[in-house]
Amino acid sequence: MTRRLAWVAGTLILAGGLATAEPRPAVIPFPAGPDRPVAAAEMQRVYDEVKTPFKYGVILRPETKDELFDCPSVFRFGGHWYLLYVAMKPGAGYETHLARSDDLLHWTPLGTVLPFSGSGWDQWQGDGGAALVDPTWGGSGELQAFDGRYWISYLGGAQPGYEPDPLAIGLAWTRAPDEPAPWRRLAENPVLSPAQADARAFESVTLYKSTIIRDRTGTLGWPFVMFYNGKTALNRHEAIGMAVSRDLAHWVRYGAGPVVDNAPGQPAISGDPQIVRMGDRWVMFYYGFRWRPQAFDTFACSPDLVHWTRWTGPNLVEPSEPWDQTFAHKPWVLKHDGVVYHFYCAVGDEGRVLALATSKDLRAAPAP
Repeated sequence: MTRRLAWVAGTLILAGGLATAEPRPAVIPFPAGPDRPVAAAEMQRVYDEVKTPFKYGVILRPETKDELFDCPSVFRFGGHWYLLYVAMKPGAGYETHLARSDDLLHWTPLGTVLPFSGSGWDQWQGDGGAALVDPTWGGSGELQAFDGRYWISYLGGAQPGYEPDPLAIGLAWTRAPDEPAPWRRLAENPVLSPAQADARAFESVTLYKSTIIRDRTGTLGWPFVMFYNGKTALNRHEAIGMAVSRDLAHWVRYGAGPVVDNAPGQPAISGDPQIVRMGDRWVMFYYGFRWRPQAFDTFACSPDLVHWTRWTGPNLVEPSEPWDQTFAHKPWVLKHDGVVYHFYCAVGDEGRVLALATSKDLRAAPAP
């Protein structure tokens, strides 16, 4: 069989895999200076602010249990709320879908926005999440444009199935994020891959879910900051690292290693980060697995996007109901009109679905 070759953004795509190619920018070292942990009292205040003890329930489910829903991200646009999520049918991989809501509780699926590409490095995987959402806690939640376009970052792969290695990160854009039409993939994709020469040890096998913020405070001197989890060959451990960019198309890795890591050297996962700005602190919501019982959502806090203090208290969401008894993880958290909404992926007696927990009991809320 003839092996298919393609050159994309400094990465050689070889027979559906990834191989290194042209030189990459040097990794930016972490800034000098001591790590000043966030005080325990402040961590407690953040927990009290973001906790969501009331499980509203399943908000979106596939038509059959052998189809999977995963990875929610939520944004505001044109007076409505929109939910990006991924769906996977048997024998295929991830495609990204769009749903709409007027109240954050009741959701109407609209259609597919990142379908299978048909060829290349992302032929069978397109797990997209909203990029450049207003990160202000309790803010607008609006999807922000750059260069006249709206963006998602996604993990892509050439093989079908549930997240088969290797996976890399690409971007796609649209001018109409409220329409159920395919977003256009960036020509420079993949923008980050485990095959690139500057890939760090923690991301040497696969790159997973990413989130991109536009940091208007200039914390690091770069306008765009990406967080994502990567997997190493050692015990298939996953940790969260950083990259920075000035144009979204070209990314430079930041720091010699991860910024959030739990149980190093063990087959533990810290993944699917989401970043918000709460006062003068950054808060990262993320999920954990295999370093506490079950799969769960938690958070960390930072003054500078680099040094993160991990919360060690109660989980924000964890398995407790029949529909999330196996996994309750992969967070997207926002505050609107005084209520905190915690969207997550739930796995239980209904299969893999999307669920919601809230800071107030909204279970009696009537349908619009």
